[in-house]
Amino acid sequence: MAEMFARRMGTVHRSFIREILKVTANPEIISFAGGLPNPELFPVAAMGKAAHEVFSNIGASALQYSTTEGDAGLRAIIARRYRENRGLVVDPDSILITTGSQQILDIVAKVFIDQGDKVVIERPGYLGAIQAFSLFEPEFVTVSLEPDGPNLDELEAAFRDGAKCFYSVPNFQNPSGVSYSLAKRKGVAELLDRYDVLFIEDDPYGELRFMGEDLPSIYSFCNKPGILCGSFSKIAAPGFRIGWLVAGQAAYDKLVIAKQAADLHTSTVAQAIMRRYLETNDIESHVALIRERYGYQRGVMVEMIRQYFPSCVTIIEPEGGMFLWATMPEGFSSMDLFDVAIKDKVAFVPGRPFYVDGTGENTMRLNFSNSDEARIEAGIKRLGKSIEAFLE
Repeated sequence: MAEMFARRMGTVHRSFIREILKVTANPEIISFAGGLPNPELFPVAAMGKAAHEVFSNIGASALQYSTTEGDAGLRAIIARRYRENRGLVVDPDSILITTGSQQILDIVAKVFIDQGDKVVIERPGYLGAIQAFSLFEPEFVTVSLEPDGPNLDELEAAFRDGAKCFYSVPNFQNPSGVSYSLAKRKGVAELLDRYDVLFIEDDPYGELRFMGEDLPSIYSFCNKPGILCGSFSKIAAPGFRIGWLVAGQAAYDKLVIAKQAADLHTSTVAQAIMRRYLETNDIESHVALIRERYGYQRGVMVEMIRQYFPSCVTIIEPEGGMFLWATMPEGFSSMDLFDVAIKDKVAFVPGRPFYVDGTGENTMRLNFSNSDEARIEAGIKRLGKSIEAFLE
């Protein structure tokens, strides 16, 4: 039976996080494992109204096949928001609507990665990218994440050694929560301009800053065209599965072909409803509400960790996003801790799956966006008890 499957399937495993979510389906378990937005903040009524208007006004066309590139009006709105919110001029015709940002990773890998190509990622790296890229059998090269971004010496060494592309999440990185400083952003851009390396900048969390100042994208500093990725999942509704990429013409044409082969086009209905929602609602006020709530939840989690975790546990305190990263003493296994914590009815994501080199055994990711104050306090108290017991 094994001979039926493509060789590549032997090197790619199920998403560790998706498997954890099955374990945490028990309502008695307080889960900090999933990267889930807070459903209390979903604009349910406004989306329902937008859906009604779509079906009342353009029902037939919303149910029809559409273009691969995506709804022209939705692409224009995305371009306008880049200009008004980021100071970044983007041609709507350079925007490709995708079925979530995960599809971006899939089609980018199909277009650019051959077996054995050197793909540079952060250490720790985003698990969704690791899984998507692994199907195409690259050689992963990792660069250390420092408190303000990647180690530039390691990054240059990787570029000099023949890297094909560099994938990064500069804003509130998943899983670490690290955000690149302005100096690191410029430094990365300088290296990208110096070497022939494709840059893939993934920015699903950039609008979720609740501390500090917004910083320009690395894409804006680069003279060579790269790929900029965005998503409505974190600022509107993940269930619509609407993401987008921005790319130069040569890459764009190939990416359209790859998307056509995958799904023809992203859901016409979902795009129409999202466009109508954006046309008739103040998305900026909605995003501001999300930032306020997540900033508060992050503050609660940090305070509870200080109160209930042993002092030997260190954390990265993010200025935005949805995750907090914790590091235990060397020799400590968060995989083993997970089994203990589940018995105490609390869950997290062990850090090792985010490291393609098998390290990170003593790290863990905690999600604060999907729990209220009471559950954060109760869950961190339980987890602190689990850690204490594990260290004995």
